[in-house]
Amino acid sequence: MSEKLKYIPPGRLEKTRYEKLHLAVYREPEKASTDIANAIADLIRAKQKENKTCVLGLATGNTPLNVYKKLIQWHQKEGLSFKNVITFNLDEYFPMAPEDANSYYQYMHSNFFNHIDIDLANTHIPRGDLPQSEILEHCNDYESEIKKAGGIDLQLLGIGQTGHIGFNEPGSHLNSRTRLITLDYLTRRDAAKTFEGFENVPRRAITMGVKTILEARRIFIMAWGENKARIVRKTVEESETEIITASFLQEHTNTTFVLDFQAASELTRFKTPWIVSQVDWDDQKILHAVTWLCGKTNKALLKLSDEDYNQNSLSELISIHGPSYDLNIKMFNKLQHTITGWPGGKPNTDDTNRPERSSPSQKRVIIFSPHPDDDVISMGGSFDRLVTQGHQVHIGYQTSGSVAVTDEDAIRFLEVTLDFNSKQRNPYVEHLIECIKNKNLSPEQFQRVLHLKGTIRKRESLAATRYFGLPDHQVHFLNLPFYETGKAIKNPPSQKDLEIVVEFIDRVKPHQIFAAGDLADPHGTHRVCLNIIFEALSVLKPKPYMKDCWVWLYRGAWEEWELHQIDMAIPMSPDQVLRKRKAIFYHETQKDGAMFQGNDEREFWVRAEDRNRTTAEQYRKMGLAEYAAMEAFKRYYY
Repeated sequence: MSEKLKYIPPGRLEKTRYEKLHLAVYREPEKASTDIANAIADLIRAKQKENKTCVLGLATGNTPLNVYKKLIQWHQKEGLSFKNVITFNLDEYFPMAPEDANSYYQYMHSNFFNHIDIDLANTHIPRGDLPQSEILEHCNDYESEIKKAGGIDLQLLGIGQTGHIGFNEPGSHLNSRTRLITLDYLTRRDAAKTFEGFENVPRRAITMGVKTILEARRIFIMAWGENKARIVRKTVEESETEIITASFLQEHTNTTFVLDFQAASELTRFKTPWIVSQVDWDDQKILHAVTWLCGKTNKALLKLSDEDYNQNSLSELISIHGPSYDLNIKMFNKLQHTITGWPGGKPNTDDTNRPERSSPSQKRVIIFSPHPDDDVISMGGSFDRLVTQGHQVHIGYQTSGSVAVTDEDAIRFLEVTLDFNSKQRNPYVEHLIECIKNKNLSPEQFQRVLHLKGTIRKRESLAATRYFGLPDHQVHFLNLPFYETGKAIKNPPSQKDLEIVVEFIDRVKPHQIFAAGDLADPHGTHRVCLNIIFEALSVLKPKPYMKDCWVWLYRGAWEEWELHQIDMAIPMSPDQVLRKRKAIFYHETQKDGAMFQGNDEREFWVRAEDRNRTTAEQYRKMGLAEYAAMEAFKRYYY
């Protein structure tokens, strides 16, 4: 087992004194998943040597997928056997037939059981296909089976946006057992992507209870991504509460919360490290502390005093880098120098204190957009500026976005086709419409509909880019293969995905690359797309033109960069805000009811404008100039 995963009672170290659970924090989820899989494999082998069964509690969803993939790999290549393994799954939707593609029965078999040598008689998943009158007895039997197996040796958990474990929603009791439960609205909203719409998500589920989970001898709970950061902090640093059932894990004496840096980012030791330990100060960390202090004291930057620093755990900072007067001026200037109206650099000017180079005056620019609308949602104002300021802008839409088009929208476009050719019947299109309505598509029809949905997104994108004056030949639809499953769960990225991105960058030979760094994306596509870009940059780094290529990361669909993270801020006038809004409106199928919008129910254009206004307001509160809105970027050094 990795040293990181060895249980250490929480709060033993000064820097972890606010934490009530043992944490293992990783740079990447892949390494964390490998270590968890190793711990499971070690336990299975140890039990085999003792001629005992190994009882595993298993979770579903995206979070544990890489754990299962590693275990499958070791079974197939290293002979890891699961013949002595008994499994109990946490939950299942109700009602839900086992053969339904969205059932956890199908998930477990397609992602794990079908690829290993486990005896299927030793696998247990709550049944969602029973009459409700039989559910109570089934739940009691499920508990009895766990006890009969000797209890759970190791339990895998994820954590929901509401802080639920299994489907133990807010209000679940510490002593709860396996039972039928009504799902929280946010839980159903999170599942909407899998069920192709919120209205299709079951309202109830069968779940192991909190007490059942806490009786496991070892627990790993996992969380990846910034969208989990806030609930992680509440679970780890706040008191136990029925409102956040994961907080009951504080009662367990052998639980490790396994996180990546993004999921851990709101914890005290990462968010405000000066409160719990000494800090190795550099300009970035100083700016972080100073902007935090402005928010805490509600003062503009140049108004901060020595007393403010001393009373808020920052006396060390001014003793090393003070006095406050000089430090405030230095940080004020640093923030001020991030502001520019020229995202591609201002020609023929001294660029010493500007975020971008003045030369070359006309740059070749690639804007990568994971979905066909992220470009205008997240950096529409800067996109517009780059075009109007004379740069050669290329848009690279990494995925087709087809999965986010509803069947209703597909039918609407097919009906337009019928009306347009009303003088000539099209039996194929008529039949296709009926098949979509009845959810009865053949594999060939499914692919045709998927292509139609991708074409709808393509034409919406071209309408938006034309509005900004971009020629069609500078808009590129990369359609990365990993995305094209037609389902919420995608394929792993492949060499082909990398080759497409490498070829595109090599063809354009850009001076600037803009890419989505929004790791709070609830469906994970942004993270995958960004990792493919990073890998492509690594491949292309030896090329001479890459020495002059700067990479800027944008956000804004779900989160925004914090002030201390911003390296370039592009102000927008009220007119530019309206132009950005209109560009977003061209993405008609995503405007009023985007399928995968996460927990934020505002339309994307509203979210974008609110975040842009908030960024401008944060700069104003620091004592800087007031703007209507601002888009923010962080430079990435590769």
